[in-house]
Amino acid sequence: MRAGRRGFLLGLSAAVALGGARLALADAPGERRLVVVLLRGALDGLAAVPAYGDPHHAALRGPLALPEPGQEGGALDLGGRFGLHPRLRTLHALYCANEALVVHAVAGPYRSRSHFEAQDALESGAERPRSSGWLNRALAAARPAAAAPAAALAVGTGVPLLLRGPAAVHSYAPQGLAQPEADLLARLLALHARDPLLGRAVAEGLRDRGFNAAVLAGTEAATGGGAGGAGPRGPGAFAALAAAAGRLLAAAGGPRVAALELGGWDTHAAQAARLLQPLGALDDGIAALREALGEHWRRTAVLVITEFGRTVRANGTLGTDHGTAGVAFVLGGAVAGGAVRTTWPGLAESQLFQGRDLAPTTDLRAIAKGLLRDHLRLPERALAQAFPGSEAVAPMRGLVRA
Repeated sequence: MRAGRRGFLLGLSAAVALGGARLALADAPGERRLVVVLLRGALDGLAAVPAYGDPHHAALRGPLALPEPGQEGGALDLGGRFGLHPRLRTLHALYCANEALVVHAVAGPYRSRSHFEAQDALESGAERPRSSGWLNRALAAARPAAAAPAAALAVGTGVPLLLRGPAAVHSYAPQGLAQPEADLLARLLALHARDPLLGRAVAEGLRDRGFNAAVLAGTEAATGGGAGGAGPRGPGAFAALAAAAGRLLAAAGGPRVAALELGGWDTHAAQAARLLQPLGALDDGIAALREALGEHWRRTAVLVITEFGRTVRANGTLGTDHGTAGVAFVLGGAVAGGAVRTTWPGLAESQLFQGRDLAPTTDLRAIAKGLLRDHLRLPERALAQAFPGSEAVAPMRGLVRA
């Protein structure tokens, strides 16, 4: 099936599932590109962007604290006070080139620690459940109804709520495209490990599928592809997906908006090891997206968000539990980067949210609104449709170049 430009308008023209990663595409007015990356499972913001300059950081993080910049295995410096996880080298290079912003201590308006509720709220843009996503509604409000296509095409296991909405969507799921997450298989292995009949059979079956010893020990959701791999679906799956998105976004008459998903962030145990794979996948994916976009990178903004942060302290299994505030990234050639933007709440005991979490000081909707208004140049009615009841949340200024 071939889809022309009309097939891209407003709705999804394609959604491709590669293991734990998924892609959806839509159109927007003009030549500016917007990519939203959803990190499902709740990224630990203090692991990705440690606040090493906070006097309470090292003591609270304990064994999860990275060495400071300049030390072996240390964080990549972001100009003092904050650092970047050493696996995020592409993001650091973008930061140094003034093409990346870090927004710390961010959260949505909800205070749920349920993945399902928080992800629905993150994508719907509303505190109450809705069947449509904020990005779809924003794009729909920017065009007259007569310009909307009769239908769009989704290829994969489903369409992210973020881009569900007024445009009708047809779905097609090729057989064998989606596969279980590596983390799920590792947990099943652990569940059956003591079973005299199933334990050995499950382990041998996973070993035959290419899992390495670390996964078989349940310590990280990765395969023999190493830290940059994408689980049992093969190394580089998210990077391949991001490259495909970049090529489609760069095509003349193609889509101008993409939503990608990357799982693997729910690190309740052995977090330091288990974060290496998804951090590497994210970093490699951004590099692949930039390369595929080519000269269109300069007209691109990428918003990377997650449903909530994680607890400041490590738990008894050297992981972290569901928290509140976290971190967001705004990347791209169109971005006025090279800074960490935050109203830092501090990590003293009295400054923690409910005595356990990084306190939120920036609303995620402000970042999204700022990109919709100042990057995609959508009208105020589109922002109101995207985030109903959010009049008190002003769009964040200065995210993109003038």
